[in-house]
Amino acid sequence: MNRNEIANRLAEYDRRAGELVARMSLEEKVDLMGGRRSLLSIQLRDGGRYNKVPYPAGGNERLGIPPLLFCDGPRGMVPNHGTCFPVSMQRGASFDVELEERVGEAIAKEIRAVGGNYFGGVCINLLRHPAGGRAQETYGEDPFHVGQMGAALVRGVQKHNVMACVKHYALNNQETTRFKVDVTCDERTLREVYLPHFKECLDAGAASVMGAYNKFRGVHCCHSAYLLRTILKEEWGFYGFVISDFFWGVRDTVEAANAGCDVEMAHTKYYGKRLVRAVRRGDVPEAVVDEAARRIVRTILMFTEAADPLGDYPESLPACEEHIRLALEVAEKSIVLLKNEAGTLPFDRDQVKRVALLGRLGDFANIGDHGSSRVFPPYVVTPLEGLRKVLGPSVEILYSEGKDLEEARRIASRADAIVFVVGYDHRDEGEYVEFLGGLIKVGGDRDDLRLHKGDVDLIRAVAPANSNAAVVLIGGSAIVVEEWKDLVPAILHAFYPGMEGGTAIARVLFGEVNPGGKLPFTIPADPAHLPEFDKYATRVEYDLYHGYTKLEREGHVPAFPFGFGLSYTTFRQANASFEVDGDQVMASVDVTNTGKRVGDQVVQFYVGFENSAVDRPKKLLRGFQRVTLQPGETKRVVISCPIERLRWYNPETSSWELERMEYQAYIGFSSDEKDLLRGAFSL
Repeated sequence: MNRNEIANRLAEYDRRAGELVARMSLEEKVDLMGGRRSLLSIQLRDGGRYNKVPYPAGGNERLGIPPLLFCDGPRGMVPNHGTCFPVSMQRGASFDVELEERVGEAIAKEIRAVGGNYFGGVCINLLRHPAGGRAQETYGEDPFHVGQMGAALVRGVQKHNVMACVKHYALNNQETTRFKVDVTCDERTLREVYLPHFKECLDAGAASVMGAYNKFRGVHCCHSAYLLRTILKEEWGFYGFVISDFFWGVRDTVEAANAGCDVEMAHTKYYGKRLVRAVRRGDVPEAVVDEAARRIVRTILMFTEAADPLGDYPESLPACEEHIRLALEVAEKSIVLLKNEAGTLPFDRDQVKRVALLGRLGDFANIGDHGSSRVFPPYVVTPLEGLRKVLGPSVEILYSEGKDLEEARRIASRADAIVFVVGYDHRDEGEYVEFLGGLIKVGGDRDDLRLHKGDVDLIRAVAPANSNAAVVLIGGSAIVVEEWKDLVPAILHAFYPGMEGGTAIARVLFGEVNPGGKLPFTIPADPAHLPEFDKYATRVEYDLYHGYTKLEREGHVPAFPFGFGLSYTTFRQANASFEVDGDQVMASVDVTNTGKRVGDQVVQFYVGFENSAVDRPKKLLRGFQRVTLQPGETKRVVISCPIERLRWYNPETSSWELERMEYQAYIGFSSDEKDLLRGAFSL
């Protein structure tokens, strides 16, 4: 269901929801506002596996109102054994909104097949710092880019009448202290940096929002009337409902209910009988409960009664062949080629008869963290399995975890090509999870942006033995490579590439696929160039600058800029033009594939604010488009940007204001000005 369909049907369903709520007792209305799955029931009924089945909340059998049936994400459907797509950060590297919409459709079909109607996997928390533990669950560091990708997922999911939940609202950017960290920022920073991507997803029609665990300006987000009522429901006109983050999102019955948190998930602790008593005491007006109930019922009816595009969602849909092919396509289109000296990649199939695969992650089913986003696919292709699958029996694969450096050197000296697979896994980063009373801890924020010492030692020891080598990086966000990047001619960033990740890596290494991914974050030469990050902090303050905007402001040259990615072919850009056409700024450029291979390029449009009378970034991304070009082909790429997106938020007037001045305009292949053609336009 898209935004226009929702708008057309909203009044009718609002009337019906109001009539149904009027027929309910207070207890029935409050019952709509609580989840039905406790931590104890997960342990006893599901063997400790989170979201093994869709989690129910609300519903009213007497009045024929279906419950919410929650399925988590975002790398796929968590219940059952669904398709495991590459993590969101990798999908962000595709810069392909149409592809992401297709991913959303596939996930929604699988949710419907297992009986769900509610997807909790539109995770759009901004990557403020690459050490953030759940970086892999979002799309990148730029609010515009994150908003475009998240909105595409919303559209895809809701095409099949699955309610999309956007999370975690708001300023949820570090993991280890997520339950207690208090985030502060000024109003401009909030409005310009940390909220626009949420509004983008809501403007796409998202049915629901999940409040975050962290505090904002001293108040837990699920208790923040400013975030939930003033901004979300009143200023933005959000028609849907708000849920808490699970189990610990709500800490106080009265505060959360009055603030506008409509549903306590995934079980009922502070709502239920406590909320009924609070209403009868007069601490929570019954009108607050009525509003929440009406929002919940209205949204459920709109989605569950809509006509289905498929008509039937059979049990065979999860991890079906079509969806697995899509997972492979996504992985192939989003791997980023960071370095490729002397055309080392792709490896020549005719010349390579023996491959040395080195690193502890070379034969490890590494699809991401083990928190709430963990998917349980029927299989995972490791890099070793992928090489065997792609190369067949005619090429010998010599594998070593690399713990014995002498053995690794011997293997490398016998090989025609070396592939290092290094980086991180669920123990290093991800949702922070404790097992056995805290004796075992996994995930959380990263301790370092560099590789583990063992990985660096392996590269340093072995790389000199064979110059025909490539490093494949595995991880959820930026990995600093300065200490070893000059030792190898080729580097790929493969993120956590999903259940067919090993196949995709092998096909890219040997040229069956031409990489076209672009970095959705900046990789600094020095981590000190990034915002300060303390994983144990309980109070942090954000400002306007992070990622490429911070490095540009302070004059630091990144190791690899935002939007950067190489190809096995070459591209030329020419004839850039920028003009104002009505309420749009139009940027256009000719892009030519000057090489011998078909290839994809991501054209990026940035707007500059050098003439601004207020403190603004040097430039901001305001449009992008991925294009495929045959050898020798030229396409005219046109990108439009609504003038509204050029406004800045004036806290003194509490309004968005447009500056009348000359703006700089840039179009090209990354945020680095060496990759951009420059112009200007005036408003």
